[in-house]
Amino acid sequence: MTTLKAGDKAPNFSGTDQDGKTHKLADYAGKKLVVFFYPKASTPGCTAEACDLRDNFHRFQVNNYELLGVSADSAKAQVKFKEKYELPFPLIADEDKSVINAFGVWGPKKFMGKEYDGIHRTTFVIDEKGTIEEVIENVKTKEHASQILK
Repeated sequence: MTTLKAGDKAPNFSGTDQDGKTHKLADYAGKKLVVFFYPKASTPGCTAEACDLRDNFHRFQVNNYELLGVSADSAKAQVKFKEKYELPFPLIADEDKSVINAFGVWGPKKFMGKEYDGIHRTTFVIDEKGTIEEVIENVKTKEHASQILK
């Protein structure tokens, strides 16, 4: 789906989280950044993925990683998702899809025989200099942390 690949410069994104705080690529210079895109807050697969990342959050911190979740949900939906599951990382409420489109993860999907446009569950691992190290398109929601922290 996305045309971005390992070795590419990460898009110079800017998005607002559940608390109204802006996050830009430049904010994460000198740290590794995991940007994970998920279709919809509080749905079973997205909850499994976010909780797996939450449960392994200390492993990310020890390895100098920051995490940033992104979906097209409203800030209100992101607040509920973050609070309900005690997620320790910011969630971008990308209602205008500017971050989603910058990373190229919006497009046609199929579910139960119906076609529609939506977010393709994709994770980007970005190095300290803003270069994409890895693009994970086949996300295993219950084991996503180990896909990233090999």
